[in-house]
Amino acid sequence: MNNKINEFIIWAKENGWAVTQNPDIRLNLNGGLLSRYKAIPNEYLGFLSVVKQCITPSEKTWFLCEDEYNHNADHAFQWNEFEILSLEAAMDDHLWKSEITAWWDHYLPIVMSVDGGYSFYAIDLTNETGAIVRGCEPEFEEVEKVAPHFEKFIELIMSSAIEFR
Repeated sequence: MNNKINEFIIWAKENGWAVTQNPDIRLNLNGGLLSRYKAIPNEYLGFLSVVKQCITPSEKTWFLCEDEYNHNADHAFQWNEFEILSLEAAMDDHLWKSEITAWWDHYLPIVMSVDGGYSFYAIDLTNETGAIVRGCEPEFEEVEKVAPHFEKFIELIMSSAIEFR
């Protein structure tokens, strides 16, 4: 296991997060997700292979893990919930819908939050492959870069530079 991921798991547990590790350390993501997102960074795949569930103490923010991506989680939200909300907002505007879908094709959501409004963190799979961005309602597709890669993202969480309750 990657040392930074192991350090994060220990930190999260010590800080009251609900963390369940994957005993198999095998990852089995559904084909639809893998065909849509072909360039998922190895550091995030490594995280997914060892973490089955990772939820903040408030239970209002959580990492998306294998069960969420495979539609096996017991959540009211789907892993692509904010894309779905944007598509619903576009109603019958087919051009807008195609723009929304094209945008989300390049951003893989990895964290969802309902703490103080809807927000997410995603991996940028465009020209800054692997960078972590944050988006929030009402314009989910307007994001800001928060970290150059996944390991830096979890470092920022552990140092409280990015705060989750």
